[in-house]
Amino acid sequence: MLAQMEVYHIREMREKQGKGLREIARETGYAFKTVKKYADKEDFSEEKPRRKKGSKLEPYKPEIDKWLEEDTKVRKKQRHTAVKVYNRLKSAYKDFPVGERTVRSYVRAKKREINSEIGYIKLSHPGGEAQVDFGQADFLENGKTVKLSFLVMTYPHSNGAYAQVFKGENLECFLEGMKRVFIHTKKVPEKIWMDNLKPVVRKILNVERREVSDRFMNFSMHYGFESTFCNVNSGNEKGNVENKVGYIRRNLFVPLVEIEDIEAYNERLLVLCEKDMERAHYLKGETIRTLFEEEKRK
Repeated sequence: MLAQMEVYHIREMREKQGKGLREIARETGYAFKTVKKYADKEDFSEEKPRRKKGSKLEPYKPEIDKWLEEDTKVRKKQRHTAVKVYNRLKSAYKDFPVGERTVRSYVRAKKREINSEIGYIKLSHPGGEAQVDFGQADFLENGKTVKLSFLVMTYPHSNGAYAQVFKGENLECFLEGMKRVFIHTKKVPEKIWMDNLKPVVRKILNVERREVSDRFMNFSMHYGFESTFCNVNSGNEKGNVENKVGYIRRNLFVPLVEIEDIEAYNERLLVLCEKDMERAHYLKGETIRTLFEEEKRK
């Protein structure tokens, strides 16, 4: 049985480079039957992984984001420093579980994103590419306020976006959220930009290369998209989705949404996201929906 990277290499040679099976067999040294088996393979399913906890800072990020976004409206000398953010959190929450270094790292990346957000959207994502990330928001469930996660997939070229709500941010939720968007739109992006999520990335090898989990590699091979990972502490490289996470939280989850059946709500949420695309693109004049329909051809 071949390792996942070897399988990925065979499929890339065939699908991206257009090489024949016998040519691949000669170049790789694998038997023709082996090459054919993995080049034609369609089912990459594996058992579901165990749920993993997200960063301890996750529950506090919406509040930090709010402070930093509000800072853009005041004088520079009166804006939050990373230390000030950390001290406010320590003061507001007893036994705040996150160290100053982690807070400083997040604040630094968030400030870069806010300061250059529009520039990153303009910096040309060709049509057919997407960005994906998680956010968190409060919801009402059985009369109680609960914090849930939501996955957002955006298409920077058109500024279209879809969201799905989950009770966690593990690999299962990540893949399921993308899968639902693929099925709903009947399209898969050519390339998807994302953070170095722990359930996905096992090891950062260098600036360009990542060792990813077998299940994620199976998923990407099955759907045929190229994954691009941001540099460490550089979430601004996917500024479109970072911005859209906040936009969806403010516009689709306010006032607090009451959820009785999370699966039924997620179906409605896909429709709500499409309705939101009826507004005009912030630069291009046409509606986001029109631009997105054109982008889907890519």
